[in-house]
Amino acid sequence: MINVVSAWRAVSAMFILNGALFGIWASRIPAVRDHLGLSHEELGYGLLFMAAGAVCSFPVTGRLTDRFGAVAITRIIAVLYTLSLILLAFAGSFWALAVFLFVFGAFHGSMDVAMNAWAAEVEQAYDKPLMSSFHAMWSLGAGVGALSGYAAVQMQLTVLQHFLLAGGLVVALALALSWVSWTSKRSEQTSGAVFALPSGALVLVGFTALCGALGEGAVADWSAIFLRDVTGSAESVAALGFAVFSVTMVTVRLAGGLVIARFGPVATARVGGVCAALGVFCVVSAGEAGLALAGFALMGVGYAVIMPLAFSRAANDPYVPPGQAIASVATLGYGGLLIGPPLIGFLAELVTLRLAFAVLLPLAVLIVVCAGALRRAD
Repeated sequence: MINVVSAWRAVSAMFILNGALFGIWASRIPAVRDHLGLSHEELGYGLLFMAAGAVCSFPVTGRLTDRFGAVAITRIIAVLYTLSLILLAFAGSFWALAVFLFVFGAFHGSMDVAMNAWAAEVEQAYDKPLMSSFHAMWSLGAGVGALSGYAAVQMQLTVLQHFLLAGGLVVALALALSWVSWTSKRSEQTSGAVFALPSGALVLVGFTALCGALGEGAVADWSAIFLRDVTGSAESVAALGFAVFSVTMVTVRLAGGLVIARFGPVATARVGGVCAALGVFCVVSAGEAGLALAGFALMGVGYAVIMPLAFSRAANDPYVPPGQAIASVATLGYGGLLIGPPLIGFLAELVTLRLAFAVLLPLAVLIVVCAGALRRAD
């Protein structure tokens, strides 16, 4: 049996890859939008296709993961997800972008389900609170991906050159680091549901994840545009919004295991909801980049542990197989991560981008209210 360090490294490599590809895309959204001449509303519609692709992929991947094992499914999708990132650079019209985003979202969502199932297996095998640290690696990858966008702008790389170089490098490293011997659990139990919707106690778990993920998605896809359009920041500075958010996510998630062990999942989630609310208030109130960046940092602190706690609770559900349980929570959780951006886009057209971000404030408060659902089942 391999040791915990090797297992942690392997799973972490997949989380870093997943986050990095998402961060690479998020950092170049302004460039893609400007190239295609899209309005806020049109960009929102395009991002909705990404959400649709992810939601459609969750139940399929949940069943495949339970049947064939999380490790094999994670590695296969990792390669396909990288190729779908590069495909985005070839979009020459709104509809081409929409179709490519659907594909990108489908592989993003599929990999989320599979890699979280693998992470849950490692956490259960070693009986240690490791899930938060895995999600820290996702945030690390997302931050590195976002910073690569800053570097690409400074080096005057095209979107295609950036995606080819950064995507190719990160997938090669991730696959090499993840190559360990691990036998995944398999189950023939499958649900006949078309969509992997949560039931019973998992409904509130999924809803809590939804509230946090909506905020994560909004920051990922709109922080750069918010900084540029609302605070008047340069494109290079605007790319730092998601990077700052990701850095605080990494820091809190790395310490998350110790914090959760000391204070419990419920109290930890409630404090997170309060921090997220304060961060949203700072962003909405910002008149210059400094306060907005501070707000994005606070939001990173607040949202950091919500998704790890939700997936850990789902994977340990006594009534539903791990793959299906994670897929059901992911339908609401990561569905929120991807639905958040188009929601912000629609609201920005109706009011302003600044006021559109204000919708995240009541959602952060709901995290505090619903945190009890994240208590681990006996």
